[in-house]
Amino acid sequence: MLLLPAYAARGGGQLPVIGPAPPFALTSQDGKPVALADLRGKVVALTFIYTGCPDICPLLTQKMVDVQDALGAEFGAKVAFVSITLDPEHDTPEVLKDYAQFWGARPEGWSFLTGSPKAVRDVTRRYGVFFAKKEDGSVEHSQLTTLIDADGRMRVQYLGARFDPEEFRRDLMSLVDKE
Repeated sequence: MLLLPAYAARGGGQLPVIGPAPPFALTSQDGKPVALADLRGKVVALTFIYTGCPDICPLLTQKMVDVQDALGAEFGAKVAFVSITLDPEHDTPEVLKDYAQFWGARPEGWSFLTGSPKAVRDVTRRYGVFFAKKEDGSVEHSQLTTLIDADGRMRVQYLGARFDPEEFRRDLMSLVDKE
């Protein structure tokens, strides 16, 4: 899997096209099916988290909330966030709904998804995310955030949670503005 740094709006450059985003169909925090195809026409920021994570997931979720708030009316209408759990045995739709509400995630534009362990593992594999459940119940995992354009193409992946939220917002908006 190719990892590319974000470099969108600087000097008028465009984000590269990595390739088609792998499809998925999982269950939302509201117990409803959500597929990547359902989000066609919107720019999608896809992350992988789990609710019991003590460090990197809360840091990433807070950054995403900050960007959500900065997007204003574009959020939900033109931009969607998707967070897929890495602990589907624990993170039921109800647990994910509580997590979303705790963080102030706006439901009109942010889906927290779960599914069978096999379905989640399949999605993580296709997006290049490593994870393994440890004996103590915690989940060791890589942190990868993928931007998918309105046509369903992967445009950039951010490795880790220490990326610049303003750069992330600009990258998102560069994909919205091109539509």
